[in-house]
Amino acid sequence: MTAEHNFDNERAVWDAYAESAWKGVADDDPVFRWTQYKDHGPGAELLGEPESALEIGCGTGRALAYLAREGVKVRGLDMSPVMVAKTSERWGSLGAEFVCGEVLDFLKSDARTYDAVYSIFGAAWFSDPEKLFPLVRQRLNPGGVFVFSQPPAIPGAYGPQGMYKGGFAGPATYTYRYSYTPSMWRSHLLSAGFLEAVSRVHEAPELGHIGTLIVRAVAP
Repeated sequence: MTAEHNFDNERAVWDAYAESAWKGVADDDPVFRWTQYKDHGPGAELLGEPESALEIGCGTGRALAYLAREGVKVRGLDMSPVMVAKTSERWGSLGAEFVCGEVLDFLKSDARTYDAVYSIFGAAWFSDPEKLFPLVRQRLNPGGVFVFSQPPAIPGAYGPQGMYKGGFAGPATYTYRYSYTPSMWRSHLLSAGFLEAVSRVHEAPELGHIGTLIVRAVAP
């Protein structure tokens, strides 16, 4: 099943998200974490020791800023021009570069390669893996890693899932997210040409709460 994306519509979703995401966090320090819970789960070590990294769907840019402070050459991609303007202003002085674009078009047209590509509740959640994963592999240096995290699938709800922004009243702005079992994600990655792929759900800090899907793959 393939979802038909309207990227102008989706850009409106992410511009609205950008305005809300920066409230209360503009002065926060850089931080790198894969889960939705503070001080929980693994950190940047899942990327290995990259000299260069690309975050797809970089949001507020705090993870990229963390890597930049560690000496990694970093770029962040986001669909929202509002978000890119805010992240550039906040973190550009650290050497982090932020680019506005749609992820599939960007990966097709930009020939630069990286030691790591990653997504934290970002573009890997909102892109068709059959289209995204082969492009990510092409942008990775030999032995490079692709890591992403997002909520795990609701049992029985697999493939593209539509979501409205701002409830069910008002302008019909919407996007799609993609949900699969851990084994399905691994299959997508191996089909895209990755040599290794590990996919699992990291349990929440409180029993019965929503965990975090964390997936790591290695390029040939």
